[in-house]
Amino acid sequence: METTEDPPKPPLLGVIGLMLGIFLSALDGQIIGTALPTIVGDLGGLEHLSWAVTAYLLTSAAATPFWGRLGDLYGRKGAYQWAVVLFLAGSMLSGLAQDMGELIAFRALQGVGAGGLMVGALSVIGVLVPASDRGRVQSVIGVLMPIAFVGGPLLGGFLTDRLSWRWAFYVNLPVGLLALLAVGVGVRLRTERVRAPFDWAGVALLTTGILALTLVSSWGGTEYAWTSPWILGTAVVAAGALGWFVRTELRAPGPLIPPALFRDRNFSVAQVLGFLAGAVMLALVGYLPQYLQFVQGASPTVGGLLLLPLMLGMMGTQLVTARLMSRPGGERRYPLLGGTLALVGAALLLLLGADTPIALASALTAVAGIGLGLLMQSTLLTSMGAVPRQDMGAAMGVVTLLRSIGGSLGMAALGAVYTARLTDGLTAHLGPEESARLTGGGGLTPASLTGLPPAVRDAVGEAVTSGLHGTLLGGAALAALATAVACLARPAQGAVAEGAQVKETVG
Repeated sequence: METTEDPPKPPLLGVIGLMLGIFLSALDGQIIGTALPTIVGDLGGLEHLSWAVTAYLLTSAAATPFWGRLGDLYGRKGAYQWAVVLFLAGSMLSGLAQDMGELIAFRALQGVGAGGLMVGALSVIGVLVPASDRGRVQSVIGVLMPIAFVGGPLLGGFLTDRLSWRWAFYVNLPVGLLALLAVGVGVRLRTERVRAPFDWAGVALLTTGILALTLVSSWGGTEYAWTSPWILGTAVVAAGALGWFVRTELRAPGPLIPPALFRDRNFSVAQVLGFLAGAVMLALVGYLPQYLQFVQGASPTVGGLLLLPLMLGMMGTQLVTARLMSRPGGERRYPLLGGTLALVGAALLLLLGADTPIALASALTAVAGIGLGLLMQSTLLTSMGAVPRQDMGAAMGVVTLLRSIGGSLGMAALGAVYTARLTDGLTAHLGPEESARLTGGGGLTPASLTGLPPAVRDAVGEAVTSGLHGTLLGGAALAALATAVACLARPAQGAVAEGAQVKETVG
C-alpha cells in the first residue's frame, strides 16, 4: 500500500489533478441531459433513450466499491489513473457512437471509469493530505460539486447548440488528460504490493445487488408498476444478493468492504446520514424545477438558475464546515445542526404556492441548501477521520456508494409520492378522462400547456404544487430522521487515520 510522510502543505499540482477528476465525475452526470433530445434526433432509438442515462448510473454505482478496494490493495494512485483512462475511453467512444445501441454500451464503459473518479480521488486525498489541511481541500470539493450540478446542463446545452452533441462527451478529454498529467507529476505515494486475495465473490454479489436495486428505483412507477412481477422479482434479487454479500464479507479474508469499518460508531452514523442527505438533496433538485416550470412558467434554463440559492447555500456552508470540524465535538454538533436546518428548509418550502413570488420561491431554497451542506461535508470528514489509512479506499467507496443509493431510492420513493398526488389533483379538478389525456404517454410538459384554457393550466399548477408538497413532506421526514440519527454520534477520541503509523497490510 501507499505510505507518505505528512507534508507541511498538500502538493498543489496533485490536488488539482484529483479535483479535476471529481469535477468530471459530477459534471458528466448532468451534462448529457440537455443533449438527449438532439441525440435521439440524430441516432434514433427513442424507445431506448432512458438507457443512455441508466447504463451510466448502473455501472458507475456498481464500480464504486471495486475501485476503492482495488486502490487499497494495489495502489490508490494507479487505480485512480486507470479509472480516468477508462472514463476517457468511454467518453471518446460515446462521442463516436453511430446508433443508440453503441451509445448505451459506451456509456456503460464510461460509467465503470466514473465509479473510480470520486472514490479514487477521495481515497488519495485521505492518505496524501494531513488532517490539518483536509478542511481546506474538502472546501474546494464542496464548491466544485454544486458548480457541476448547475453548470452541467448549461454547458451541455451550449455545446449542443454551438458545436454538436458529441462535444458533450469530447469535452471530457482535455480535462481528463490534464488530470492524468497533474496526478502523475504531482502525487508521490510509495506503493507496496499487498499479498491478499481480491474479494471477487463480494464484487459479484454487491454488483448484482446494486444493479437490481438501481433498476427497481429507475423503473418502479415509470416503466413498470411498483406491484408488477418484474419490479417485485428484481427487488427480491436485490435483497437476496445484498444479504448474501453481507454474509460473505463476514467470512472473507480480504473483504471488499471490511466489516471492521462499521465498528466505529461515528463512521456508521456518518453513512446513515450520507444516505439520507443524498435522498433529500436529489429529491429537491429533481422536483423543485417541476414547480418552477409548471407553476411559475420558468424555462428549463431559468428553472436551473433559480436553484442557485440552494446550491450557493451548500457551497458556502461546506466551505465553513470544513474548517469548523476540527473543533472538539464537531462529529456530533454539525450533523445535528445540518439535519435541523434541512428539516426547517423543507418545512419553509411548504409555503410555496401558485401565487408565491418567483424571487421568494427561489430564495426559500437556501435554508435547505445550508442544512444539506452541513450534513454532507461533516459526514465526509468524519468518515475520513474514523478509519485507518489501509482501508481509506474501501471507506470512501462506502461513502460514495451510499450517497448514490440514497439519492436513487429517494428520487424513486418521493417521486412516487409526487406522481400519486399530481394524478389525484388532476383527477379531482378535471376528471379522470382529462387527467389521463394530459398525463398519458408522458405528454404533460410545460410546452404542452401552451394554448390550453386557463382553467386547465390552473388545475395543473395546483396539482404540481400538491405533488411537490408531498415530496417536501417526505424530505422533511428524512431530515427529521437524520437529526435523530445525528444524536447517536459522539466526540472522537482521536483521529484514527492520523494516529500512530499503521503498517498497511490486509489479512
